[in-house]
Amino acid sequence: MTGQPDRWAELTGGQAGEEYARRFARLVESGHDIHGEAAFCAALLKPAARVLDAGCGTGRIAIRLAELGHHCTGVDVDSSMLAVARRDAPTQEWLLGDLARLDDLDLDPGFDLALAAGNVIPLLAPGTESAVVRQLAAALSPNGLLVTGMGLDAAHLPLAEPPVTITEFDQWCTEAGLTLRQRYATWSGDPYDEGCGYAVSVHFRHAM
Repeated sequence: MTGQPDRWAELTGGQAGEEYARRFARLVESGHDIHGEAAFCAALLKPAARVLDAGCGTGRIAIRLAELGHHCTGVDVDSSMLAVARRDAPTQEWLLGDLARLDDLDLDPGFDLALAAGNVIPLLAPGTESAVVRQLAAALSPNGLLVTGMGLDAAHLPLAEPPVTITEFDQWCTEAGLTLRQRYATWSGDPYDEGCGYAVSVHFRHAM
């Protein structure tokens, strides 16, 4: 580990939970569908699947997947975001933890799907990205899925330049025993082409 704070904490100071929640509330009020990520994941899952929402934030996606009948565990390092999740869905499992040390949480392995949406991977602490991918892969069942969404250029990130390339990400996945199954340019399933500014990737863990 680098000992550096994650990029998200550098951007927000770890106090963004309420404003983040208000932002999505405004989107709902204006008629936007805020459940694209949950719908994408639900289409990949069998009923009552186990889902790990890694970097769950305020719980928007995990709460929706639970409403659809899945068993969701949310993990985030930002306590202000988790405070909103716990308020909105107090019966769900919300854990404060560093994704690079996910094994410290003693989670039962065998998740059907692990999700890292919302630019989780690019906003990790520098140097921890490959460790996080390994931890997420280890939490999956054989043939379990890792679903990620990440910006690949400044237009799709809250950063001046992208810290992670899709080639680097795929290499970390390969090293963790994951294989790319599908890649899209949006959560709606638009085709991905080389040079797209955003990537939604589905990797699967090899059966042992």
